[in-house]
Amino acid sequence: MLKEKQTKFASVGGQALIEGIMMKGPKGAAMSVRLPSGEIETEFKHETPWREKNAFFKLPLVRGIVGFVESLATGYKYLMESAEKSTQGLEDDTENLSKVDRWINDHFGEKMMNFIGVISAVLGFGLAFVLFMWLPSFLVDTLTRNTLLNYHALFEGIIRVVIFVIYLLLVSQMKDIKRVFMYHGAEHKSIFCFERGLELTVENVKKQKRFHPRCGTSFMFVMILLSILLSSALVLIFPALATVNRALWIAVKLLILPLVMGLGYEFIRYAGKHDNLLVKILAAPGLWMQRITTKEPTDDIIEVGIAALQAVLDGETPTEETEQ
Repeated sequence: MLKEKQTKFASVGGQALIEGIMMKGPKGAAMSVRLPSGEIETEFKHETPWREKNAFFKLPLVRGIVGFVESLATGYKYLMESAEKSTQGLEDDTENLSKVDRWINDHFGEKMMNFIGVISAVLGFGLAFVLFMWLPSFLVDTLTRNTLLNYHALFEGIIRVVIFVIYLLLVSQMKDIKRVFMYHGAEHKSIFCFERGLELTVENVKKQKRFHPRCGTSFMFVMILLSILLSSALVLIFPALATVNRALWIAVKLLILPLVMGLGYEFIRYAGKHDNLLVKILAAPGLWMQRITTKEPTDDIIEVGIAALQAVLDGETPTEETEQ
């Protein structure tokens, strides 16, 4: 039984949600959410990965780009669903709303939420662009006064890493985010428990590590490091890039972003299957960052992780009789 599980574990992954966890496996995805009533609602969905829909999407490097875009799209969808489920019954009281608010809620409630979701996503991408693309380049230009041009990409990358760490540290202090990070920890611990062939119980899951080499945090950190290496290499190969204006330089970095995604995915994929010295060295920064993005989960949060993982392994939505 242990051998069978170990041959499958690389295809199981997850994502922390609002009061919930989403797990993905070969058969589809399962989402478990802790409802306001205290019950755990689990739903399994048969979903075909995008890379399985087209042979081109399975090619090395290409599959990393496709997987990243798919993760953003499906992750956002599940995040919104979990937010809605975890607040069911908490916002149903419309008696105290004004006539205007009640009219807006009755006529544009769902559309308004979708609109707000789109605006939030756009603002999120805009913030990411400013923080991790424009700001590092601006700071290097300002602090060096356009000297040390051949090392521009290296210093820019160092600043990007610093901004990334500071951003995560600040965000991790928010109460709601801390709870999401606890679910993130439960997701990792549950998967580790499965990988080791242990029974999925709260006690077994609690004993596992919360730092996983295939984590999205590690992927993001690897992408930053690869971006530093690739942009620095480009400046060495094409010295003229060191003198271009900031807008053109940012455009160049955006153009190499798909390659960075592809290489980052291949490394995370390799790291998930190997445990040699090279992997340990390259994976160390990402694993260290998980000390920020994961927190030790409580038993009730672990129960949600177990429910999601069990459902995705079974390939079905649990019935009331089979729920634990």
